[in-house]
Amino acid sequence: MTTLYQNAHSSERVAINARKYLDLAVVVIAAIPALALGAPVLGYLVGAAAWIIQRALQAFDFRQTAKIDESIRRAGIRTFEAFGRIWLLAGAIVLAAVVGNHKDGLAAALVICVAYSVAFVMRLMSGPPPVERELN
Repeated sequence: MTTLYQNAHSSERVAINARKYLDLAVVVIAAIPALALGAPVLGYLVGAAAWIIQRALQAFDFRQTAKIDESIRRAGIRTFEAFGRIWLLAGAIVLAAVVGNHKDGLAAALVICVAYSVAFVMRLMSGPPPVERELN
């Protein structure tokens, strides 16, 4: 018989949680070699900060919208919020280019592109989301 504690701390659950945040780890860990090889500091930092902020907003949104019972309303709010996060990322790229120069904007765009690619692949590898059951 397994306990709740054993289920919550199983190695499978830890692996799933690690994959869930792999994009954040890539952004932070890749900063060392990227900056050592001469990537624009401002651009990298703006791109990394924007990615981390939008991921925090995504997590907050999913926690808040999970409380909504109506699936259509929940989907509408999540879609609206997702477009807001896209604008946040685009604004960060423009901000880096305007405050710094075009190389900073390019660096921010590359950081965001790589982080998005990692997150996208991880989402594909995790399979379809669990089916929500209707409660009667």
